[in-house]
Amino acid sequence: MTDTTSTGLVSPKQIILYNAQILTMNGQRRVFARGSITVEGDRIKAIGRWDGMTPEKRPGCEIIDLQGKWVLPGLINTHVHQSQQLARGLADDVDLLTWLRDRIWPYESSMDEEDSYVSSLMCGMEQIRSGVTAFAEAGGQHVNGMGRAVTELGLRARLAQSSMDVGEGLPDGWVKSADRVLEEQIGHFERWHGQADGRIDVWFGLRTIFNNSDELILRTKELADRYGTGIHMHVAEARSEVEFARQTRGATTVTHLNRLGVLDGNLLAVHTVWLTDDEIGMFADHDVKVSHNPASAMRVLGFAKIPEMRAAGVCVGLGTDGAPTNNRMTLIDDMWVASLIHKGRLLDSTAMPAEDVLEMATCDGARALLWDHEIGSLEAGKKADLIIVDPNTITMLPMHDAVANLVSSMRAENVQSVMVDGRWLMRERVLLTVDEQAIIREASERAAALARRAGITLPQRFLRVD
Repeated sequence: MTDTTSTGLVSPKQIILYNAQILTMNGQRRVFARGSITVEGDRIKAIGRWDGMTPEKRPGCEIIDLQGKWVLPGLINTHVHQSQQLARGLADDVDLLTWLRDRIWPYESSMDEEDSYVSSLMCGMEQIRSGVTAFAEAGGQHVNGMGRAVTELGLRARLAQSSMDVGEGLPDGWVKSADRVLEEQIGHFERWHGQADGRIDVWFGLRTIFNNSDELILRTKELADRYGTGIHMHVAEARSEVEFARQTRGATTVTHLNRLGVLDGNLLAVHTVWLTDDEIGMFADHDVKVSHNPASAMRVLGFAKIPEMRAAGVCVGLGTDGAPTNNRMTLIDDMWVASLIHKGRLLDSTAMPAEDVLEMATCDGARALLWDHEIGSLEAGKKADLIIVDPNTITMLPMHDAVANLVSSMRAENVQSVMVDGRWLMRERVLLTVDEQAIIREASERAAALARRAGITLPQRFLRVD
């Protein structure tokens, strides 16, 4: 007996994975050295120690011997710009203002919905190949394009629109009245929230305090509470931002948001590089969630106080940010970077141990996206979002400390298979929900056309001879 999913795939009624090493990331952080998982429909029916016997084959049941491979919860990317995927490589080695005004704003303002759709497909394919099963979109201009892509890919997502009602130097049409901004977001909520078999939810987006009036911030908070959803906002990401807030609002970004009363458990604050110790305490007191994007932040923003936040009880997830700030939309790489940079910043080799990084990429990422009741750990009753990791490569072996290797040595190519909602999105490194090569071809053509329309020309780094 089979069921046809919204992605067009046909899935068995039941899937049994056995003879596996299972990292559950549950409350006890339990690890099964020889374990099994039974998936029924879109949920985990059972998980535990394998009894050594080959499961009995039944009609409608797929039985897979994993031969000692690892099973982990799907990784959770807490901050992504899907629509920026076609801009990979357009903004390297430039300062922040050049990055924004000469590269990214012209690029994004030249996009249409189809560009955003193809960009989102490209981004999603890279997410799947690197073990990400759920992500939070920071907000582009074309939520419909993003929603279409997520539906086809089979991923789980919190989508948002990039919202701005004030600001200088922005492209034409980006600055809208607070009324229109909120009206558009309510429309996206009504169109997409709960779609794709419940895999898509819609949050309210606030770009930055540079581009959001206090009126918009307060009304966004009011609406997010009313609709029972979250807010995705870049917060205290740049030194210039906190100085701007001090000059225009009379206090730094976080302190001002605290005075407004919008610090709360449904706020996902991204980057949070320029926080004082007192402001870390404000986050902890109000259960504000944080998205740490280590590779992106190192380019032009700085080093967030992540070990200090975790010590204070702040929930911190990991994010890649967009392709033009990171180039590697692979959360596995950000796990490795996160494990290193705080050791260097604090001159403390014990800072950010591997188990902390794995929590940020799984169970704490789920908490940050307000999805921990469904995903982030492998437990009976939770959604069947999982990945299979094959450690048998020269880059991961030997494994004296498996948890350390999963953080420091794993590569995207070690992710063998990916499941969301009990459906395989990738099996044996083959994507099953979309035509990968066709998307790559179209994305390459659209990326070149977008750069031309945006008038972006890059300096020649070396002497070129045609």
